[in-house]
Amino acid sequence: MARPKILVFQHVPYEPLGTLDPLLKEAGFRIRYVNFGREPSSRPDLEKYEALIVLGGPMNSDQIDTYPNLITEVDIIREAVEQDMSVLGICLGAQLLAKALGGSVTRNAVREIGWYDVQLTDAGSSDPVLSAFAPQQEVFQWHEDGITLPPGVVHLAGSDASPVQAFRHGEHAYGFQFHLEASLPLIDRWLSVPVHQATLEEEQGRIDAQAIRARAEEAIGPLQDLSRETFSRWIDRFEIGPRKHRLPSR
Repeated sequence: MARPKILVFQHVPYEPLGTLDPLLKEAGFRIRYVNFGREPSSRPDLEKYEALIVLGGPMNSDQIDTYPNLITEVDIIREAVEQDMSVLGICLGAQLLAKALGGSVTRNAVREIGWYDVQLTDAGSSDPVLSAFAPQQEVFQWHEDGITLPPGVVHLAGSDASPVQAFRHGEHAYGFQFHLEASLPLIDRWLSVPVHQATLEEEQGRIDAQAIRARAEEAIGPLQDLSRETFSRWIDRFEIGPRKHRLPSR
């Protein structure tokens, strides 16, 4: 039997699956990346995939004139949700998922770049995926926009600067503003790419790249433990998994 496949929307090469990649491979999945930075006119078909993952990127979700693929992505995400597929949106991906569900995205008062706490809501504390978190949990962040959720979407976690940090729609669609997939090499890369350098220069005096690196030495181990537990729970909730009988295509 062919291994089940995961579809991944990527926007820039320096925002990959990170620590999620080996977990998916260990679970027996094949991964297909669609890199919209190289293929902005792509419109992949969902039929052959078990899940959709939408990664982050430096663009904002409303920059559709510059990145018309964002409209395509929202349409495909909406289709995936309607099919009750497993969906995971990370950072920009969470914002696009929120838009697909009828929510909105606006600029926050301040950027969150580095290590910040998020607080679980009551729903988050009992959620089958996010309850791996402590009530107040340190995670890695890199975003400037915030999400307003539509009715019917379950709010799972928030922070002072960004009240919606995690949410769930139905049983299988999750959005995370934070970066559980981060590793030390990824964080170093994010701190050094030119587009982020410009942001860090704007934030001098408030955000310190060296302090972020120093904190990462201590915080990355617990984050990666949390990443494995949280992402494994999300994978375990797939309706069609690698060790289950495949259902006919919809």
